[in-house]
Amino acid sequence: MADFAVRVDHLDVVRGGNHILHDISLDVPTGRILGLLGPSGCGKTTFMRAVVGVQRITAGTVEVLGQAAGSPSLRSRVGYVTQAPSVYEDLTVAENLSYFAKVLGAGRGRVDDVVDLVDLREVADREVHHLSGGQRGRVSLGTALLGAPDLLVLDEPTVGLDPVLRHDLWELFDRLAADGATLLVSSHVMDEAERCHELLLLRDGRVLAIGSPEGLKDRTGTDDIERAFLALVAQAAAPSARDPEGAS
Repeated sequence: MADFAVRVDHLDVVRGGNHILHDISLDVPTGRILGLLGPSGCGKTTFMRAVVGVQRITAGTVEVLGQAAGSPSLRSRVGYVTQAPSVYEDLTVAENLSYFAKVLGAGRGRVDDVVDLVDLREVADREVHHLSGGQRGRVSLGTALLGAPDLLVLDEPTVGLDPVLRHDLWELFDRLAADGATLLVSSHVMDEAERCHELLLLRDGRVLAIGSPEGLKDRTGTDDIERAFLALVAQAAAPSARDPEGAS
């Protein structure tokens, strides 16, 4: 039997009277990178919040590492990086990481490792409010990595980064997955999809497609993910030949 890090079954989320996610089901094997792609407002962040266990769901189930999402025992096994950096502005990089290391029970050696992992050694003694937006994002990523989580949930982690830093972060994601971690990475940058093992394409809170980058391109007869996404959108919008309302 396959070892799944995340299992989602018929997930629905209704918030403020709006149906945000519609009947989403998928399994994410351990040690894989799942990319969540789609335009802003399509439900990517809500889906990730449901996986982390901080989003109230309306129907369905979400299981993470064999337990219900949000279970207390998962707190040290799941790392979550939000779009907005969640660190203390008046502390240095090293002080932020040391503080969160104490919260997670990680040793001082882990702080040093993480500073190098996210390439912040040169600014380790600088207060966060003096850092660039990309550097702040990497500090947030560093705090999530302190506990060496089995599942890492990253909400648009490369926003605002230059191409070199984006490349370096994806190299890190590849290494983490190779070491057995599972990553959920949301993005609206289609070229990042090529770095993922599997893709979940969302539109208006619904699953547009699930599959590998190559599989989705083959399915649509396209040569890049952006064209594949647009082709899938067109297919979804086209009236079915079996739909009497769509018949001419």
